Amino acid sequence: MRIAVTGSIATDHLMTFPGRFTDQFVADQMHTVSLSFLVDNLDVRRGGVGANIAFGMGQLGTKPILVGAAGSDFDEYRAWLDRHGVDTGSVRISETLHTARFVCTTDADHNQIGSFYTGAMSEARQIELKTVADRVGGLDLVLIGADDPEAMLRHTEECRSRAIPFAADFSQQIARMNGDEIRILLDGATYLFSNEYEKGLIESKTGWSDAEILSKVGHRVTTLGARGVRIERDGEDPIEVGCPEEDRKADPTGVGDAFRAGFLSGLAWGVSLERAAQVGCMVATLVIETVGTQEYQLRRAHFMDRFTKAYGHDAGEEVRTHLG
Repeated sequence: MRIAVTGSIATDHLMTFPGRFTDQFVADQMHTVSLSFLVDNLDVRRGGVGANIAFGMGQLGTKPILVGAAGSDFDEYRAWLDRHGVDTGSVRISETLHTARFVCTTDADHNQIGSFYTGAMSEARQIELKTVADRVGGLDLVLIGADDPEAMLRHTEECRSRAIPFAADFSQQIARMNGDEIRILLDGATYLFSNEYEKGLIESKTGWSDAEILSKVGHRVTTLGARGVRIERDGEDPIEVGCPEEDRKADPTGVGDAFRAGFLSGLAWGVSLERAAQVGCMVATLVIETVGTQEYQLRRAHFMDRFTKAYGHDAGEEVRTHLG
């Protein structure tokens, strides 16, 4: 199964604040906020939702095709992704702009405040999926992740016109999109990904109810934080999957991307939706135990031991046959 992952390619600058953001806000001064947080740590990591998802899929052996735009400073990052099983042949390199940057601070309660510099990502709108499909011999599914908004719209319309199944995954871009754009991006999606907060925001901005959205997509996949994930389909009972037990909670950045990597890999293997969601939750658990979105190691024996402990012998044996 050939899966293209479109989305941002970025460098993450991750910082930790030992206090709580909420303690710093003054209720009657919220209209004139001016805050600076003295942080304890700075980690510079590879990131971007498209690259994060593709990295996880590469770790699982499903050979994803990364589609996005980066700067001339991408060479080292490209080599890293290539070594970890990602096809980077469809990444556009800007002649004038740097690779995007994400700057994020996490507080003691794991709340986050972040800023994103688009840089070369703005050129993703110039990428045509037909060129990608021709290069790899066709596409079976395209994940349309958070990226340049015009690129997301173009990729969605191209998937529809070429009858390529697609998954809608707005994540960070949902805050800047209006209802009309969101309606265009989700209508007809085979999968719609979001977390619980984004689910409510999608319904609020589109004016569509949960039932109306379910009638317009194949599957609605909602991540529930520590409670796992819920998968819904119009007219069917929901599938709910819990998370494996965590060894520790180091940093939540990239956990959603990791879930998508595991879930999409399960789809590529042809396993059930429940099993794919279990794989996604296991990968997400590895990421929350690690600082950085691509710093975890997916060791087959370790992965299978924890997966089997969480989901049972039969689930473990089925996944073992696919995990390279």
